[in-house]
Amino acid sequence: MSMESLSFITVDEQSISVAQAVKYLQASGKLGQFIGDILRQYVIDEEIATRADVVISPALTEQAIIDFRLKNQLTDSQRFNDWLKSNGTNYETFHSSVASSFKLEKLKAAISDPKLQEYFIERKIFLDRVVLSRIIVENHELAEELHAQVEEGASFEQIAREYSLADDKVVNGMMGPVSRGTLPDILRAAVDVASTGTVIGPLELEGRFGLFRVEQFLTASLDDTQLKQTLQNELFEKWLAEKIQKLTVRLQVG
Repeated sequence: MSMESLSFITVDEQSISVAQAVKYLQASGKLGQFIGDILRQYVIDEEIATRADVVISPALTEQAIIDFRLKNQLTDSQRFNDWLKSNGTNYETFHSSVASSFKLEKLKAAISDPKLQEYFIERKIFLDRVVLSRIIVENHELAEELHAQVEEGASFEQIAREYSLADDKVVNGMMGPVSRGTLPDILRAAVDVASTGTVIGPLELEGRFGLFRVEQFLTASLDDTQLKQTLQNELFEKWLAEKIQKLTVRLQVG
């Protein structure tokens, strides 16, 4: 049977061939995404099948399914079967997808962990954040004068509200957490040698003059589970993209 006639889906008793389905995907601009998803899954499955370090214990899958059923009040087998049916699946498919998700997590770790420390160091300048408050004014003399007032004990917050040209003057000049890597070089250099509470400036930035107070340093660490997971995902996606790029793909339809 040719691709032109091979049925892909039936809609209102009318059969739609694989070739027609591909044309519909092309027309909707979704064909590239569809093929991308297939290639992605292909690479993952091939890798899992050939690696000894992503084998998982069947007990892990069984326990995860038990936990899921308890959490969702699906301990009754009839209720669980009804749930599977209403979600367009069956026990085998559900079991397989749970096992696959564990294998995928193991694969991600196996691929990303050897490179994680180096990648973290490479990205650290963007992952470290600093909380700053600022006062932005038009000229250097005013900035110098305001700096002197702050040094003599005047309220940084009040001066920010009164004099600053930045929108954040309404919140006492508080900029909130900013990535170190996105700070202008002149400001980052000053922040890097400052301690909490230090007022930096005046610094000229884009034709204006700024005073900056360091409120807090938020240093990135791999002990942060969420950050570690984000970096693992980034490394895994890079690896996947490289693998997919090397595939020879031919569309056999039309």
